[in-house]
Amino acid sequence: MEVSTNIIIFTAIAILIGIGIGIFIQRRKNTTQLDDASTESKEIINQAKRQADQIKSEKILQAKERFIELKSEHEKVIFQREKKISEIENRLRDKENKLNNDLDNNKNLSHSLEQKNASIQKRLEKLDLREKELKASHKIQVEKLEIISGLSANEAKKELIDSLHKQAQLDAMAFVQNTLEEAKLTVEQEAKKIIINTIQRVGTEESIENCVSVFNLDSDDVKGRIIGREGRNIRAIEAATGVEIIVDDTPEAIILSCFDPVRREIARLSLHRLVTDGRIHPARIEEVVNKTIKQIKNEIIEVGKTAVIDLGIHGLHPELIKIVGRMKYRSSYGQNLLQHSREVAKLCGVMASELGLNPKLAKRAGLLHDIGKVPEEETESPHAILGMEWAEKYGEKKEVCNAIGAHHDEIEMTSLFSPIVQVCDAISGARPGARRQVLDSYVQRLKDLENIAYDFNGVNKAYAIQAGRELRVIVESEKVSDDQAAELSFQISQKIQTDMTYPGQVKVTVIRETRSVNVAK
Repeated sequence: MEVSTNIIIFTAIAILIGIGIGIFIQRRKNTTQLDDASTESKEIINQAKRQADQIKSEKILQAKERFIELKSEHEKVIFQREKKISEIENRLRDKENKLNNDLDNNKNLSHSLEQKNASIQKRLEKLDLREKELKASHKIQVEKLEIISGLSANEAKKELIDSLHKQAQLDAMAFVQNTLEEAKLTVEQEAKKIIINTIQRVGTEESIENCVSVFNLDSDDVKGRIIGREGRNIRAIEAATGVEIIVDDTPEAIILSCFDPVRREIARLSLHRLVTDGRIHPARIEEVVNKTIKQIKNEIIEVGKTAVIDLGIHGLHPELIKIVGRMKYRSSYGQNLLQHSREVAKLCGVMASELGLNPKLAKRAGLLHDIGKVPEEETESPHAILGMEWAEKYGEKKEVCNAIGAHHDEIEMTSLFSPIVQVCDAISGARPGARRQVLDSYVQRLKDLENIAYDFNGVNKAYAIQAGRELRVIVESEKVSDDQAAELSFQISQKIQTDMTYPGQVKVTVIRETRSVNVAK
């Protein structure tokens, strides 16, 4: 037992000795490797130092070369500046010499001018003496003329002035008329050219709206169904639409009467739906009318969008598009308002192009110029001012707003687009067939035209002809001379232009006729 224990102890000691020897040998190897590594690192450091010294010397050489280049360039710049300075000095020296020469010449000129002034002074003195002699001679001649004529100088002067005043007045009127005619020829030629080109390039449609619409029926039996028992259906339609329905003896037709075209259109479409469907009673009438009102509202928006797209106008506010659509159901002097506005927009675009302005802005102003005529509620403001306020409210440009407000001279014009819209509005309204006039106002205008001519002395007869486009005035030959006839024509035209409002222009023709009558017996 003791032997086995000793063997184990010796074995353990041997193992420990072996481990210690192994550790010693390993440490020895590590020490050798560290020595080798330190030697290699020293060599690497020495090699890096040598490379750094070499790079340093190269950079120093490059810096010296760059310094030499910059120095040469700097010397060139200094040389050029010195050259320019010398050139400037030479120019200044030349100018100085020139100024000195000019001063010498001026001294010579001043001396010669002094001599001329002295000679002129002597001549003036001689002329003064001559003038005194002429005045004395003139006075003697005037005294002799007064003795011969029996008139004093002031009386003769007054008579001469009176005769010259009358002649000068006639000559002045003739001159003014000729000058105006010449100015009109030059101005009107271009204006007529632009207007004629504008009218020729725009196709128009004539559309006349009345206050009455006719609704055609397939048979007269439908009239009784529309009237209903004790008239309840027709009363329901009138109450829902605000349109008066007239059922008379006209075969297969009833009449829808209302001043508002929108209401008439709602009533017409509602009746068409009711007659087509066959169910006509108050509840059905209210349902169909409500649907038709929504349809008309949508149609108004679509009409406005179509008009805007056709004219190439972009960025218009939705409310303004709706207002434009409502113009389809309005009329002005028998002319459909939307057709009129579209026509004015096209005319404005063409005229603006001819004048070198923005045609899109002109079209915009032309389309919107009458939007104030379609208010949803009655207002006392003029339609031009109301339209301008709407345009300002919905963000239109100042030029467009001014053109809308000034097209009837409600406000002052501030841009060239304003007179263009005014002129195109007149062209669209004044062309034949565009608008209907009330007969009484038309006749009254012709009477006023003739009465203006009768206000002048010497007028015997006056006739308004060619639908008020020409006024022919017959004067008495004993009271009016040929020169006075021309003056009278000018004065009448000016008074018509000042006192009357009329479409287009009025031609004034004064006729003076001389007759010599003898009787042979």
